[in-house]
Amino acid sequence: MRCRLGLLGVGWLLIAAGNAVAADNELTPQEKAEGWVLLFNGQDLTGWKNNNGKQIATPVEEGSIVPYKAGGYVVVYDKPFGDFVLRCDVKLSEPKCNSGIFLRVGDLTNPVYSGLEVQIFDGGTGMHDFGAIYDLVGPQKDATKPIGQWNAVEITCKGPNVKVVVNGEEVASLNCDELDKPGLRADGTQHKFRIAIKDMPRQGYLGFQDHGHKVWYKNVKLREL
Repeated sequence: MRCRLGLLGVGWLLIAAGNAVAADNELTPQEKAEGWVLLFNGQDLTGWKNNNGKQIATPVEEGSIVPYKAGGYVVVYDKPFGDFVLRCDVKLSEPKCNSGIFLRVGDLTNPVYSGLEVQIFDGGTGMHDFGAIYDLVGPQKDATKPIGQWNAVEITCKGPNVKVVVNGEEVASLNCDELDKPGLRADGTQHKFRIAIKDMPRQGYLGFQDHGHKVWYKNVKLREL
């Protein structure tokens, strides 16, 4: 009986370990087993740089990356990725707070036009609201939390497909191959890009934008596909 109870106890411990919630800027044993990598250690900016090559001017704050006044336009991770799932937590400092998560940036001197952006802003369903694939697809719903609370963001890039999940709810998706005309969305309206979205890079840098407002990013994790 004691042996049986002991085995049950070990079993529960293993289940608990698998379902453990990681502390900030750490990986759970299950995440490690699944191939997740921690891109930000919560203590310093090892592995990160400004897109313009300048030293990052803002220190880690509250265990978070703060792109505001960092010295560039995008604070990027110093390694390109192709197909991946990216997770991070994001907190806004005030209403109308603007930032963005840049994906597959091919030219660090021109991130705005050489990569896609997931918008970080107030909640809404416009193409420039939180969770939008910027200027291409608006979120289907407003899944954001109130200003000052953390939002969990998950972005999947696989081949031509991009999917955005905010606080556990899928809000936007895009098949880049369907946008095969320069400057035009699927419905024929104009977007900001000069080339067809199907011709955008499928591999590049990811990072967090300074657009003049204070935003915090933590728990930055990535799993390559």
